[in-house]
Amino acid sequence: MDVPSKELEDALRELLSQRADLPRPVTADPAGVAIRRANRIQRRRTLTGMGLAVATVMAVSAVGLQLRDDRPPTGGTVVISDPDQPLLVERPIPPPEPATTTPIAEVDLLIDGLIATAQGRRVPLLGTGEVERAHRLTDGRGWLAVGVPTLAGRSLWAVAGDGAAQALLAGADEIVLDPQGRQVAWKQGTVLAAAKIVNGELDTVVRAEAPAEAVPVRFVGDAVLVRLAPDRPGHVLWPPRPGTLGPGGDRASTHIFGALPDGRLVATVIPGTGTGTGTCLTLLDPARDLAPATPECGPQLPGDGPGAVSPDGRWLLVNGPSAGEESALLVDLAKLDASGVRPAGPAMTGTVVWSTPDTAHYADADGRLVRVAVDQVTEGRRAAPTALPGLPDGASPVVVSGG
Repeated sequence: MDVPSKELEDALRELLSQRADLPRPVTADPAGVAIRRANRIQRRRTLTGMGLAVATVMAVSAVGLQLRDDRPPTGGTVVISDPDQPLLVERPIPPPEPATTTPIAEVDLLIDGLIATAQGRRVPLLGTGEVERAHRLTDGRGWLAVGVPTLAGRSLWAVAGDGAAQALLAGADEIVLDPQGRQVAWKQGTVLAAAKIVNGELDTVVRAEAPAEAVPVRFVGDAVLVRLAPDRPGHVLWPPRPGTLGPGGDRASTHIFGALPDGRLVATVIPGTGTGTGTCLTLLDPARDLAPATPECGPQLPGDGPGAVSPDGRWLLVNGPSAGEESALLVDLAKLDASGVRPAGPAMTGTVVWSTPDTAHYADADGRLVRVAVDQVTEGRRAAPTALPGLPDGASPVVVSGG
């Protein structure tokens, strides 16, 4: 370049004087760093929010397309199924963590948002909301959890061994599971529905129209037992199929506790008018439209509180009066008369679960766990409640069924 050295020197001086006039950045500027960091975080949150919004719209659209051809006649129950996503219920249970403690019971317990397993693990329920009852899957890979009733209805979740949950059902008025955890029935509005649970998803959903006050109460084999109205006696069996729920002929049964191996149902009934007798225990015959079998009226058992039949059909554990107070009663179903009724322990609250044919567990009104052993009760010894260590104030354990 043919430029005189004098001009180059002048240009260099001008450049250096301009740079000297520019303000120098402060070496340590906490406020500036915080502002720049906040701006970066805000930009990332905005981008993340936009991504989540797009994903949500796509997911809702996909569910809408899936349900379009299988929409309930009325009502707003939502069956949640996403076959393209990994199923949490299929994830194996992780090995016990170092925090494993001594088991507090021989059954799983639902306590204040976590499951205390019979192996001593504490599994927090993640993302389920408040759970009312739970059922352990027979393959040992997790649980099914039923939520408490809310303004939006009940929900059903598949819970993996680490507590992570996947929603299977939402918006139901009532949800019941079969004893193996392989079938579910629910009611919403005037829609009664049932489905199989296959690999953590609802499969083969069947729906029928039913009275708005009808409520599913349990499975009897593959059929769903439905109470026609919560405040009136009468039940009907629904073999899941489309159409309309039939009214049946039973208008006497007030509560049904389970089934015998031959299919007959253990129930309390109101005898024929004019007898002046309260509710009493009897057996109902499904083959005769739930008509009472012999004896038509066995031991008197007022009310329709909690109760359950043992797996072998020999015993019934149910609430009833004993020595002037409400107690748990053990009833020998082979006798089905007053001589086969024995006081078994304090009155039950919530669920009662038979872990073996001769052992049952439940919680009493004070939040204590009660273990009823049939041989002890038949020898005249009532079960004693056990206070659970570390139970939060006001919390009550719920015995987990299945396993």
